[in-house]
Amino acid sequence: MANRILEVNNFSYAYGRIRAVDNISFYVEEGEIVTLIGGNGAGKTTTLRAISGLIRGGQSGSVLFEGKEILGMSAHRITGLGIAQCLEGRQVFPHLTVKENLQMGAFLRKDKDGIAKDFEYVYSLFPRLKEREHQMAGTLSGGEQQMLAVGRGLMMNPKLLMMDEPSLGLAPIVVNGIFDIIKKINADGKTILLVEQNSNAALSVAHRGYVVETGHIVMSDTAKKLRSSEEVRKAYLGLE
Repeated sequence: MANRILEVNNFSYAYGRIRAVDNISFYVEEGEIVTLIGGNGAGKTTTLRAISGLIRGGQSGSVLFEGKEILGMSAHRITGLGIAQCLEGRQVFPHLTVKENLQMGAFLRKDKDGIAKDFEYVYSLFPRLKEREHQMAGTLSGGEQQMLAVGRGLMMNPKLLMMDEPSLGLAPIVVNGIFDIIKKINADGKTILLVEQNSNAALSVAHRGYVVETGHIVMSDTAKKLRSSEEVRKAYLGLE
């Protein structure tokens, strides 16, 4: 039986009187890609931000990482435990070079040899970043910035990589490349929790998925079964 690296139990989050997430539960096992799909405003991003400690207060329930309660912990402590998040909208440091952005990903690490290996790994995944390592990140294309955001997350050497809308605002051909990379990263041993509005692309790479609607999980199954579900096809995949 695989180990559950992340367990979210009866989690709720409210912005004032507005309940953005309402009593959801899900889990991620080591080695999986698990996706949360659903429309804009469903509560997917709020859930990720709470897991990573970027928002605190207004929440209830439990979030266990490797069996340890992390809900309410500071973001830097959670990062230190082995969770990295690639934020929605890429969020690179525009006035730092590509290399400096990647170095920022490794700021908590002390293993110089491991950092050097991960630099090579990131550059092998994204040769374009190697070509532009001395270029300011703010001058990169949207697709290149997304590559950099993923690379920076990998430089943390996380046990769990959380990705928030990696396809947002990207051209279709770039999106295909990003999802190919997500599959490769997972095949190389990284566990991934993926939030994505592009439900078809997300379910094409994930092992399991949860459908989130107005703060509730309304459906969960293997990615293959969700893709073949008539309800999911009509509501989230744009297919008849």
